[in-house]
Amino acid sequence: MNFEIYPFEKLNELLEGITPNNEYELSSLTIGEPQFETPQFIQDELKATTLLLKKYPASAGIPELKESMINFVFKRFNVSLNNEQIIPTFGTREVLFNFPQFALFDKKNPIMAFTNPFYQIYEGAAIASRAEVIHINLDESNNFKANLSDEELRKCDLVVLNYPNNPTSAVMSIDELAIWVKKALEFDFILINDECYSEIFFDEAIKPPSLLEASVKAGNSEFKNVLVMNSISKRSSAPGLRSGFIAGDETILKEYMKYRTYVGCASPVPLQKAAAVAWNDEKHVEGFRQIYKQNFEIAKEILGINPPKATFYIWLKVDDELQFTKDLYKEKSIKVLPGSFLGRENAGQGYVRIALVENAKKTKEVLQRLKDFLDG
Repeated sequence: MNFEIYPFEKLNELLEGITPNNEYELSSLTIGEPQFETPQFIQDELKATTLLLKKYPASAGIPELKESMINFVFKRFNVSLNNEQIIPTFGTREVLFNFPQFALFDKKNPIMAFTNPFYQIYEGAAIASRAEVIHINLDESNNFKANLSDEELRKCDLVVLNYPNNPTSAVMSIDELAIWVKKALEFDFILINDECYSEIFFDEAIKPPSLLEASVKAGNSEFKNVLVMNSISKRSSAPGLRSGFIAGDETILKEYMKYRTYVGCASPVPLQKAAAVAWNDEKHVEGFRQIYKQNFEIAKEILGINPPKATFYIWLKVDDELQFTKDLYKEKSIKVLPGSFLGRENAGQGYVRIALVENAKKTKEVLQRLKDFLDG
């Protein structure tokens, strides 16, 4: 298998030999990893359940974890799921990688489409599945919203969307997602939405919708051909818990569950216990949302940017993203991620991704440095 190196490795190569300005503390705004303590009540549950390390974890997940995830989906999206319509996973990276291999295994010449620029695991999954790729190119002309022609959709076996979107921060409406659901039924392909940023939003009146909601609105209440994935990592500042799920089409998930028993990626029981209390609680999530909202208010004040509706990313337009990244690192000791490292076929060119995952004080200081660089 010929995998591309990850964007962060490309960044290290790009910056190799460049000495950052030692007048400033080195600041990395590259990775989407919240820099906040995991809430104490989650840590306490993990500590209290370490005796359960003596047990082998079940691939299907402990009942209270599955129940907490079902509760989350109902409270957040007003969608009712049964136990056969959801599977706890070891985060979402593993399922995003191995589900396409499962789903496309019996296809003679599989074709997989995904948003571009993208989270690189989508491309890795396509390579591992020996799938031909159709890129769903996102740019200013389409407001970074996914669209493919009917001719392209007829070819597809599997389509992966990512809304709210990494890296562009774009959000698709429930009506726009419902069109995708109808296309998945019309052309009989599996449709996935990677919803890992669904809980990082800033207006209670305009919450990002789930593809599950859109499926119900489209008259597909059984979620035929429709799946979503979500994770606790961003929501609860707990990426180390590796707690995610895949939910939707019961028929597909029944066979996928058989596959997972062979994969051996069940989460340890103490992690599942801690994740269950996290999925069941909303108060701590609201607290994190306020931090990110404040960071974007700071960004608006300093950089004059309009805050996105969701995610914690700034998708900043620049002239030459590679030169910009090198010069910013050298002059202001700030690391950002070139957009072209996240895309193919020129997607992401002319942009850098900036992750606002620090506290307000640090965010303000670093963004002021960035502003000075932009003004220089």
